[in-house]
Amino acid sequence: IMTHQVSRSPFLKPFYTRTPVGGVIPRTQRRHTLPASEFRNLTPQDAISVFEIEREAFVSVSGECPLTLDEVLNFLSQCPELSLGWFEEGQLVAFIIGSGWGKERLEQVRQTPQFPVTINKIHVFTLIIPVHIHVLSVHRHARQQGKGSILLWRYLQYLRCVPGLRRALLVCEEFLVPFYQKAGFKEKGPSAITVPNLTFQEMEYHIGGAAYARRNSGC
Repeated sequence: IMTHQVSRSPFLKPFYTRTPVGGVIPRTQRRHTLPASEFRNLTPQDAISVFEIEREAFVSVSGECPLTLDEVLNFLSQCPELSLGWFEEGQLVAFIIGSGWGKERLEQVRQTPQFPVTINKIHVFTLIIPVHIHVLSVHRHARQQGKGSILLWRYLQYLRCVPGLRRALLVCEEFLVPFYQKAGFKEKGPSAITVPNLTFQEMEYHIGGAAYARRNSGC
């Protein structure tokens, strides 16, 4: 079962990367300034920023985006709990979008994912299913800074706090396999998902662990 309560996860709390010298906050500082760095679930209002980053990152490589703008809007409307964005000064710099997936292995991306049903205004997954990570992307001005690795780590820790999730699946090109292996993913073999002139490997991550076991951990 998955509910909106997962937003209480400690992995979504903002952290601040700019601290005044000596740790003293000037009295003249405005109270409502945006946090220097923040992680949070994405919303449909973030869809345009998400798609612009995705399009710049993928079209030049594969000729198409993993998700269309309509699909981004659909995922962020139906299961925003399985997304995570990294914002700096209020601007999106990196994101991950996932959804529930009702099968053992991934198939063509355009197939219909499993969305939660809504019961008493709470999103609920009726089955224990894997998460399909559709896309991880970093803004071009924020690349080569380790942000992809940090975001992926925080996302996986966040998933541990979501009841009912046991595995995460994704596909990637061969050169990205070591990146995901460092995060704890295991290679499952060639993927059934194909794009002209590209082949993919399917990767799997087992979500279980201490963060999921501790019901009173604040997750």
